[in-house]
Amino acid sequence: MAQLQKYFSLDQKGTIIAEYIWIDSEGGTRSKSRTLPEKDYKPEDLPMWNFDGSSTGQAPGDNSDVYLKPVAIFPDPIRLGKNILVLAECWDSDGTPNKYNYRHETAKLMEAHAAHEPWFGLEQEYTMLDMNDRPYGWPQNGFPAPQGPYYCGVGAGKVVQRDIVEAHYRACLYAGIKISGTNAEVMPAQWEFQVGPCVGIEMGDQLWMARFLLHRIAEDFGVKVSVHPKPIPGDWNGAGLHSNFSTKEMREEGGMKHIEAAIAKLGTRHKEHIAVYGEDNEKRLTGRHETGAIDQFSYGVANRGASIRIPRECAAKGYGYFEDRRPASNADPYQITGIIMET
Repeated sequence: MAQLQKYFSLDQKGTIIAEYIWIDSEGGTRSKSRTLPEKDYKPEDLPMWNFDGSSTGQAPGDNSDVYLKPVAIFPDPIRLGKNILVLAECWDSDGTPNKYNYRHETAKLMEAHAAHEPWFGLEQEYTMLDMNDRPYGWPQNGFPAPQGPYYCGVGAGKVVQRDIVEAHYRACLYAGIKISGTNAEVMPAQWEFQVGPCVGIEMGDQLWMARFLLHRIAEDFGVKVSVHPKPIPGDWNGAGLHSNFSTKEMREEGGMKHIEAAIAKLGTRHKEHIAVYGEDNEKRLTGRHETGAIDQFSYGVANRGASIRIPRECAAKGYGYFEDRRPASNADPYQITGIIMET
């Protein structure tokens, strides 16, 4: 990157670079760049674009054009200047949402229930791997010492790749993402960042852009980022995407009755939620390591071994929010927030 800095300061002659970003068939991000005249853009001002969906698993080869519809714009923390990041939905040529476009239906749900002012916060856990898919800081043969010193750890031998974490944090702030914190997690090379509170569809948009930036920044360091709930076998906590949720009614005096009513509804649709809460989640939701069992629904105050946790502070006040601890780290935030809102 040091070699590139002199080019980043060159005059762009009245143009900007827009990086169009979308979600592929496997829950990863893809992107490509285009030149646009320099001006202030809203999503509806930006041109639609297209890509070869047969190369991303989103369309067959004989009808491969998938269209990119801009839905959110962020300042670009990598190119700086007036350059922008453009989050886009994927649409098919017949004018219908691509089957991997989970945003479209969730946006309709959020609009239909906007009067409840739904707030979300997501806690994204992830693991940093070397090019051989080995977690950074792990011995070449065998495993590190048992978990204990690594969570929120400080110092060599306890945490690794803090430079990527710090770079990502600042990049998110520059881009206007509502990143609210970060910390080292219980397994060496595992970290977490939190985004929120966000209102409605903004939650999914912001988390996807934060994921894109994490992968893009780690790329510059030659580091892989895995959001798999169990990237390596062993007796370690799996990685989650815990979802904090509240409505206006829950945040007001007497809101606990609304929280309890919502939790009761969640219990009736446990299987439906698990179905969209991420792949290989059964490797994580074992009933051990601060998780509930995948086939059982439970809740409790300050209980990290339950499906749903009510923070003790909220229970004491009688209002606030609850945390759904079931989603895996690789789950789609649009699907998580959509089904919570629906239920």
